[in-house]
Amino acid sequence: MYTVIGSAQNRTFRVIWMLEELGQAYDRIPAKQHSAEVREHSPLGKLPVLLDNGEAITDSAAILTYLADKHGKLTAPAGTIARAHQDALTFHVLDDLESIIWVATRHSFILPEEQRVDGLKQSAKWEWARNLKAVEARFKGPFLMGDEMSVPDILLTHVLNWAYSAKFPIESEVLLAYSKRMRGREAFQRAAASEQAQAA
Repeated sequence: MYTVIGSAQNRTFRVIWMLEELGQAYDRIPAKQHSAEVREHSPLGKLPVLLDNGEAITDSAAILTYLADKHGKLTAPAGTIARAHQDALTFHVLDDLESIIWVATRHSFILPEEQRVDGLKQSAKWEWARNLKAVEARFKGPFLMGDEMSVPDILLTHVLNWAYSAKFPIESEVLLAYSKRMRGREAFQRAAASEQAQAA
């Protein structure tokens, strides 16, 4: 059984969703960013943390990749061209979509007021819209890489949900329909219920 250290409404959701897709048992330990409990396993104090036989794995994308490789699901085999394309899409989502929302979020309410840059969010929205078109151009359907769900699907769906709540435009009927389908998956619904229980 895996142990997931994290809290609701952050990247911990990705790991919970992955474990639900894989049908793997897990325990959840609620913890806040930068808490002593988290820093015991994560030098930066960031969530989530996955514990597997006492070994801590940090960074949600790394955790998803580890779980997919370990269980041989939701991934192309390492060392294949298909895996190289999968990894490229993973980095595309993280570098060109998630990072933009994360920077805008930090400058909206996370950083100390004196460190925030006014007007940054509008520029970020412009860059987001441009980069989203590039993702849509690579979308094969019904999943990002084609017929099989893979790691970047969990990342992209989570980022699209984040964009919606952050009021970033999703001007793509293709990706809006895709996101709706992904949210309808049974594993996603179970992960969402787990999140709600944590937030209660």
